[in-house]
Amino acid sequence: MDSDPLSRLPHGASFRFVDRVLEITPGTRVIALKNVTVGDPHLQGHFPGNPIMPGVLLVEAMAQAAGLLLPDGSSALLAQIKEARFRRPVVPGDQVRIEAERLGGLGPLHRFAVKASVDGTAVAEAEIVLAETSQVTSNAL
Repeated sequence: MDSDPLSRLPHGASFRFVDRVLEITPGTRVIALKNVTVGDPHLQGHFPGNPIMPGVLLVEAMAQAAGLLLPDGSSALLAQIKEARFRRPVVPGDQVRIEAERLGGLGPLHRFAVKASVDGTAVAEAEIVLAETSQVTSNAL
């Protein structure tokens, strides 16, 4: 595994929602952080004067953390979101702790239990499925 697990994410810096990995047990479990700041571009319009991290981006952060548990050299697409629950808004100044645990899989599909918390209080949770795939290049589109 790379010395920097974040280098395994295929996302560009502008769409990376994991800032740091605290703990990782390859293929099994990961704990990561996302620092939410007032300078995050998506907060400028969601919502002016009352910035809240969009729930879809919170799910993306959880999926990116789970993606760190895939085999080296692989990438995946988000295939399914089950039982997503949002407990409270995430706002600038929050440090989101993301925990992902691999539940199992079948072929290219990988199931994960994911949860996000701020200061020990749950903010979101879901079960997600990632579909392992070869990377798509712009030439293939």
